[in-house]
Amino acid sequence: MTTEPTKAERAQRRAPRSKQADGEMQVPPAGDRAGTNETRAPRVTKLDLVIAQLQRADGATLEELMAATGWQPHSVRGALAGALRKRGHAVISSKVDGVRRYRIGEAS
Repeated sequence: MTTEPTKAERAQRRAPRSKQADGEMQVPPAGDRAGTNETRAPRVTKLDLVIAQLQRADGATLEELMAATGWQPHSVRGALAGALRKRGHAVISSKVDGVRRYRIGEAS
């Protein structure tokens, strides 16, 4: 009768390994940049993309913001009303020729 391997034994078998010069196997360090002094590029979030578009001189339409982020209209409006305000931005809305445009103005 054979026993099933424990969870730890199964995980150990799945772990990727590499051979050292002396032929022994070594488990690589956690993370792909472990042990290096490299710094990562700052992560660009979807909210950062929205802010960049709103900082343009002519601002951005709801459709432009939806295309840039992949969000639904209610999500874009929620970000404009909530997350940007929490970050200290004042969002200015204006309607020109039937098209509403949003842009970032001075915070109040």
